[in-house]
Amino acid sequence: MRQQIAAANWKMNLTVTQAEELLNNLLQEPKKLLAHQTVIFAVPFPYLTLAKTKVNGHTNYFVAAQNCSNKKSGAYTGETSIEMLHSIGIEYVVLGHSERREYFAESNAVLAEKLDLALSYGLIPIFCCGEPLSIREAGTQNGFVEQQLKESLFHLSAEQLAKIVIAYEPIWAIGTGKTATAGQAQEMHQHLRAVLAAQYGKETADIVPILYGGSVKGSNAKEIFSKPDVDGGLVGGASLIAADFTQIIDALK
Repeated sequence: MRQQIAAANWKMNLTVTQAEELLNNLLQEPKKLLAHQTVIFAVPFPYLTLAKTKVNGHTNYFVAAQNCSNKKSGAYTGETSIEMLHSIGIEYVVLGHSERREYFAESNAVLAEKLDLALSYGLIPIFCCGEPLSIREAGTQNGFVEQQLKESLFHLSAEQLAKIVIAYEPIWAIGTGKTATAGQAQEMHQHLRAVLAAQYGKETADIVPILYGGSVKGSNAKEIFSKPDVDGGLVGGASLIAADFTQIIDALK
């Protein structure tokens, strides 16, 4: 079975006291994960070392950065490099979240550079893709998301591609309370896997976990995760509530 992943994206939320309390609540008696199940905390940069300390000793619990620079090092005030993340033992990095694309104008080309750096330092990218409401309403979402994959991922070798995680996030369902139906999620995930298979072959495509990232909650996670091409979720608001995120972890296949 592909890796099944519950990834918490805290975004720009919580004080350090609140962050520690949430991690303590989730990890005090953590769910014993199966070998193919993974929990990831994508926390704000100031809390990376705190989160690393908290997950230490818990099998299949990891920490992710929410972004990184596309530059290796240099005079880029305010940026954080992959080398820095690697040096403190961070295992995952979220790249291309819709908020980074929208608010910070991150292009597919820039994301390709970030992917290359992440892979070169051994971090696992969680690569986000997805369409806005206007594209969904026009019925062109498949081509839109396929283009995101082609321009950011298709320079990679099959061996490199097999090391990444993809997160599909319908932008119209992020923080809006709207959620794609489980059927809509499966339809897009199946399409994404077909796009990967056409480029890299079915064997490679079947390795890559594809997460759903659009208003996943404890109440709907089990239905969404039950779909054959949905391998867990990249969870925003619900990951800030211990009881909800525990339910989401419990919903993993």
